Amino acid sequence: MDQFSVYLQLGYEHISDLGAYDHMLFIITLCAFYSWRSWKKILILVTAFTIGHSITLALSAFNIINIPQQLVETAIPITIFLTAIHNVSVSADRKGARSVHANYWLALFFGFIHGMGFSNFFRALTGGEGIVLELFAFNVGLELGQLLIVVIFFALYYVLDRLFKIRHRDWNLFISGAGAGVSLIMIIEALLG
Repeated sequence: MDQFSVYLQLGYEHISDLGAYDHMLFIITLCAFYSWRSWKKILILVTAFTIGHSITLALSAFNIINIPQQLVETAIPITIFLTAIHNVSVSADRKGARSVHANYWLALFFGFIHGMGFSNFFRALTGGEGIVLELFAFNVGLELGQLLIVVIFFALYYVLDRLFKIRHRDWNLFISGAGAGVSLIMIIEALLG
């Protein structure tokens, strides 16, 4: 397997690993704000998250930043909790273009934080002449994994909506509430750990 394929697979597995579900939980919580009909907006948000994640990984790989892992492990679930709170606190009349722009910046900024969670491990793996190609391959794999999560999430939402006529507000409250609850447990574990 060539170097590009190895890092592509590593990026894909990073986001789709059920054992390290924090990124997955963030993506799902971020998506809860939107109806399955808003798939274009979701693609923008997921890409914003990947861009933020990519920038942090690049800065780390080139030894420009080095954030203590304990701080990052606490900050990641906080991003999930804040996203969940944002989802339920924005009123229906503010879910227009202004809110999409706010969510884009939120996803980008939180991508910076999530990228730090993997940066120390990534730095240990890289360092050769092909570091730019390794970063690119990893981030393509990350984006593909995120898109798969989004497709599965919205396929489930679509099916449930067709079967039970789910109100989007209820779906958002349920998913965001679950994201907030799980993230609170993660925050407590990080603070105690």
